[in-house]
Amino acid sequence: MSGEAAFIAALRGLATSSAARGLADDCAVIDLGGEALVLTHDMMVEGVHWLPGADPADVAWKLVAVNLSDLAAKGAQPLGVLLGYMLGDNDARFVEGLGEALAAFSVPLLGGDTVSAGSGAQTLGLTAIGRAAHRPVPSRSGARAGDGVWITGPLGGAMLGFEALRDGTDTDTTAFRRPVPRLAEGRALAPLVTAMMDISDGLLLDASRMAQASGVTIAIEADAVPFAPALPPGRRRDALSWGDDYELLFTLPPTITPPAPAFRIGIVTSAGPDPVLLDGCAPAGQLGYEHT
Repeated sequence: MSGEAAFIAALRGLATSSAARGLADDCAVIDLGGEALVLTHDMMVEGVHWLPGADPADVAWKLVAVNLSDLAAKGAQPLGVLLGYMLGDNDARFVEGLGEALAAFSVPLLGGDTVSAGSGAQTLGLTAIGRAAHRPVPSRSGARAGDGVWITGPLGGAMLGFEALRDGTDTDTTAFRRPVPRLAEGRALAPLVTAMMDISDGLLLDASRMAQASGVTIAIEADAVPFAPALPPGRRRDALSWGDDYELLFTLPPTITPPAPAFRIGIVTSAGPDPVLLDGCAPAGQLGYEHT
């Protein structure tokens, strides 16, 4: 067994509850009478998800935001978070940033656990718990041939922010350091979408995952994709597979207009040889970020 995909495939044999959605979605969904509880857990590792020396307050903000982005993709209202924290060099600053994020997104800290490893890269985890605003709760697997493909905002800002932090340039780094989950947009879209997920690992890879879950092909038009204003035109292909944008990717029947700001970037077609197409062709090169 090697790599993220193989490990998740092995876990599917254990995740037999319907709430797990076959480990093929952003969240678990537990039906509780007339309500649905939505749960997600994301981890972040120093040197992978943030650069060594980063402000711990920014790390805390991002840890909260990326988990809430998964709830946004389910149209869920956050109820609280549980923190898994490895003690580091500036824990007080982390707590400060955590408080800022919790206040910004109106979500309480409910508990968690702390550990000390002594050395090595700091590893953090967060579990976010939400209440579904609409049932059935959106999944990745409902896209149908003829649906339009949409995203809620521009791509590439996080990539530019990361590069600016890495290289010490004066480009705006906010999109990378402090992403904003599209919670209100997710709740507005949930009753209408046929499929929805957030863009965390790159548009092309995440669109491919949605297409495979739905048994369709997603055809994207490069010129229709919105990009960050500062992104040079020559970097657009990079931005399509870079990730960390945390916009929502969703599909809608062709007669429906989204009730939130969004950009139509393509169409769903019947399944073909490739799950995702870019301007009519299978994209060359890496589709997005995967852990190896």
